[in-house]
Amino acid sequence: MSNDPAKWVFKCLLPLIIGLLLGSVILADTTHIGPSGHPEQGMRSQHSGSLMKIRISANGKSIIATLADNSTARDFTSLLPITLTMHDLFGREKAAGLPRAISTAGPRSSTYAVGEVILWSPGPDIAVFYRHDGKTIPSPGSILIAKVDQGVEMFDIPGRIEVTFELVGE
Repeated sequence: MSNDPAKWVFKCLLPLIIGLLLGSVILADTTHIGPSGHPEQGMRSQHSGSLMKIRISANGKSIIATLADNSTARDFTSLLPITLTMHDLFGREKAAGLPRAISTAGPRSSTYAVGEVILWSPGPDIAVFYRHDGKTIPSPGSILIAKVDQGVEMFDIPGRIEVTFELVGE
């Protein structure tokens, strides 16, 4: 046996360090990188690990949205399929009341982005943002349900529209 402490540390700790590094690779976050090069957050299917999607249809058009990974989005899926009459609000979003309250455990935000599908919990209302007006969401804020991949401009029409939300089959 060597009396050199550096060799002893190297011999004993190297396997431990390698094991920890391999473990962290195995347990690494499975967030997908989206087309923009940024992490794509969403709700994962229990079966395939893929991001769960919903189809949003109105006026003969359909768009796809990725569900957020939170309790609010999961509870929203328990309402699907659902058809809502959505009205224009502030020239930036289509909004409608939900038939019942859903979980408000998702993280709240006072900001929004075009393409977001959110819960406004005092309603309980759902909204789809098709334009940004530079304003913020008043207290208590909104909770993200989903993010539209593309095509949200289909909501940029005057008046009320019938909108159907449904899970996309796997």
